[in-house]
Amino acid sequence: MADRLIGIDAGGTMTKVAVFDPEGRELGCETHPNKMLFPAPGRTERDPDAMWDATCRAIAKVLEVTGTKPEDVAAVTPSGFGSGIFLVGKDGAVVRPGFVSTDSRSAETVAGWAGDGRKSAIEPLVQAEIWPGQTLAILGWLDRHEPETFERTHAVLACKDFLRLRLTGSISTDPTDAGCFGLMDTRSGEYSDEALSLAGLSHWRDRLPEIKPSTSVSGTVSEEAARLTGLKAGTPVGQGVYDVVGCSLASGLRSADELGIVAGTFSINSTLHRQPTIDPLPTLQSPYPIGGYSIATTATPRSASNLEWFVKTLLPAEIEAQKATGRSIYDYCSALVEENIEGPSDLVFLPYLFDGPGGAPAGLMGAKVHHELGDIVRAVYEGIVFAHRMDIERLLTGADAAEPSMIRLAGGPARSDVWSQMFADALGLPVEIARGSEFGAKGAAMCGAVAVGLYADMPSAIEAMVAVERRFEPRPERTEVLEAAYRKFTRMSDAIAAATAEIADLEPSAAQRSAA
Repeated sequence: MADRLIGIDAGGTMTKVAVFDPEGRELGCETHPNKMLFPAPGRTERDPDAMWDATCRAIAKVLEVTGTKPEDVAAVTPSGFGSGIFLVGKDGAVVRPGFVSTDSRSAETVAGWAGDGRKSAIEPLVQAEIWPGQTLAILGWLDRHEPETFERTHAVLACKDFLRLRLTGSISTDPTDAGCFGLMDTRSGEYSDEALSLAGLSHWRDRLPEIKPSTSVSGTVSEEAARLTGLKAGTPVGQGVYDVVGCSLASGLRSADELGIVAGTFSINSTLHRQPTIDPLPTLQSPYPIGGYSIATTATPRSASNLEWFVKTLLPAEIEAQKATGRSIYDYCSALVEENIEGPSDLVFLPYLFDGPGGAPAGLMGAKVHHELGDIVRAVYEGIVFAHRMDIERLLTGADAAEPSMIRLAGGPARSDVWSQMFADALGLPVEIARGSEFGAKGAAMCGAVAVGLYADMPSAIEAMVAVERRFEPRPERTEVLEAAYRKFTRMSDAIAAATAEIADLEPSAAQRSAA
């Protein structure tokens, strides 16, 4: 009986392909880097066919290393980053390099819509904010700067949808990516023609892909894809979800009293709602493949990627030293924090390395000669947790806000006990962490399991495939310490942002410098 499940997670920097059994145990994973293209400041692109090539190689390798026979694969299902854009012509050929969701060139488009009132008019129609890396905004930029692209385009796809096209030859998307596009009325589950009209983008309507259920079979592996991947032609391909939803499913998020946190490149914080939320207005909102829920998400680039920058930039010697002992630099950092966890938090780290202009700069405040590396790493951990808390407070404030009583945590910090405990202490809620590590790929595989009938629905798949491995209760004594530190963090963020803006106002413009 075919019972192996393959999940693909094409993220911001890596494409990961993992094999799971029906109980959700990860049998193996292969990772291949995605080359980022930076054609100009603020622009991040990807070669779609290079991503497909990396996916093919990863599938072939994971079949080999896990001893999985092609006929043992019950389903293969893609996931990938949300928003951005991938454009193909009638023959399926790539029209231009894809936009990654970190691309900010359409900031001018969003600013223009904000200035003429269209932004505030569109957002309630799609129940989400408009932001530069969003598909809606990118379409507006393309119309203004690359009008010829429209004529060459047959279909607008999300990241995972492009991979599914290459696997099956079929074009479609699912409700989660359609919502993440910023083009869907989450209440109806259909594209919002009114939003497209207000944005001046109605002509793109017939380029948008059909929306199919996330847990349906979208097609089967083609002969060409079978030749490139080692999969069996005719293997079912699941529709899938975008990566935030995949991680939420794999961490076990399934009720309105739970808060989902994914700590990685972005601070991702999500709650489930019976009706789409307008107050607060989330960064992202889409249908969730459980019981008619919608998932509302805040997303800012203020999470664990700040630690990654810190260690790669400032601790190269420690990286090599730890590698020689067989221990990762991240395990070393967690050990340093655990040794230095007691006492007041007198250092403040502002995790704004990846923020755009206009806000507070990143930095370490309060350092004195007696501080050691462990104190600094602890401040980095705390600053990232505090940034999540700022985003969560916005998500949990408003007439439609949820009232969670526990947290489902995923991402790099979830691998660290001391960091996971810090989330519990700083947020004052229990934290539960599910078994496994490749949650984006696992969430995709779970969609495939439902699609081919291994499980009747997603709650059944979660029951069978997700097991809580660790739980952390908030400790009152640490909660008190972190509460004081958080108040210092927010005051310092506000003060430095204001000071930075004031200094920017005082600086001469380029024209003034030229005249001088």
